[in-house]
Amino acid sequence: MITRAVILSTLLLCASACSAIGGSFSGQPEDLQKISSGAQALIQSAYSDMNEGLIMDYHTHIVGLGTGETGAYVNPAKQTLLHPIEYIKLYVYLSGSDITDVDNADAQFVDRLVRLINGIPNRGKFRILAFDRNYAENGLPIEEKTEFYTPNRYVMDLVNTYPDIFVPTISVHPYRKDAIERLDYWAKHGAKLIKWLPNAMGIDASSPDLDAYYDAVKRHNMVIHTHVGEENAVGEDDQKYGNPLRFRRALDRGVKVIMAHVASLGTSIDFDDPEKKEVPSFDLFLRLMDEKKYEGLLFGEISGTTQHNRLSIPLTTILERQDLHSRLVNGSDYPLPAINIVIWTSTLVSEGFITTEERLFLNEIYDINPLLFDFVLKRTLRHPKIGNQFPPDIFLKHPEL
Repeated sequence: MITRAVILSTLLLCASACSAIGGSFSGQPEDLQKISSGAQALIQSAYSDMNEGLIMDYHTHIVGLGTGETGAYVNPAKQTLLHPIEYIKLYVYLSGSDITDVDNADAQFVDRLVRLINGIPNRGKFRILAFDRNYAENGLPIEEKTEFYTPNRYVMDLVNTYPDIFVPTISVHPYRKDAIERLDYWAKHGAKLIKWLPNAMGIDASSPDLDAYYDAVKRHNMVIHTHVGEENAVGEDDQKYGNPLRFRRALDRGVKVIMAHVASLGTSIDFDDPEKKEVPSFDLFLRLMDEKKYEGLLFGEISGTTQHNRLSIPLTTILERQDLHSRLVNGSDYPLPAINIVIWTSTLVSEGFITTEERLFLNEIYDINPLLFDFVLKRTLRHPKIGNQFPPDIFLKHPEL
């Protein structure tokens, strides 16, 4: 039973802890000129070999509470102290997004994101993600399993408002009764990428029932950008759907797929193993990438790979595997880079990815602009033993996508 004492103690905990583990920033994006000359030099180095205007972030979330008639949605169960852990988690994300007024949350989220982007020297463009509801196989939404919802229309409205910085990624759940109709509609309106998070949305990518959906995706030359591996931020009920091998069905039908985070967290059942053992999801991602028939269809996306809970085998491996670099794209997974608890630069030093001096400069950048920090970090880090770094092309718009 939730008592008054529990509620009060939770409120106190959230007030003191949410900013510390969420978004504890010492400056604003407009303060970039105030950082040290060493941090400035690190930024300049990160951009020194980049093709200006072609930089692309493939993974930028738009989240809202529905204020300002945006249609965005966070499950009410996550906004009550009857569920104190989920309540605290929500306010950690609000803190990381620099939201101080929940009654104006949606506008504040966008304003903060736009300011961060405008504070980046060579900002490029950012693919902002819609996010569909959880649906049952009968085509009806499951509201209690929908943790948040970001409508396609809201994302398109933001793209129309900020065409110089935003590019749309729609989200259409394949179980929707009108799924193919929705794909047809948004394809006509210029959408190219489709966001899935199977663990949160309840999508079995291996189901034969999805064949017509996959055929529509291919017909429109669209791309599915999907989470793979374990999911800890939202929707933890259906982790089995994060298995990379489930996407063989889409790939075998000629659908292009981008696998977010390169499946760098968690384990999945190895369907190719007669004993069906659990193995690292990352190993299954690599297996698919190594299959010749999926070249030109399967791509990886490196958001989250610098988070402390994903280090260090996936990051060292993709740095070492230069043969895969032409099939990788970058994403920030914003607002996650602004959540203090997931980014530990001290661990990156101890693991040998960056130096102590670089860490100090990166921390300066983080305190001003965590989105810029994410980019500069990935351009700075190197393989601890052989020194490989991510090439600039990973951070540009991919010609095949």
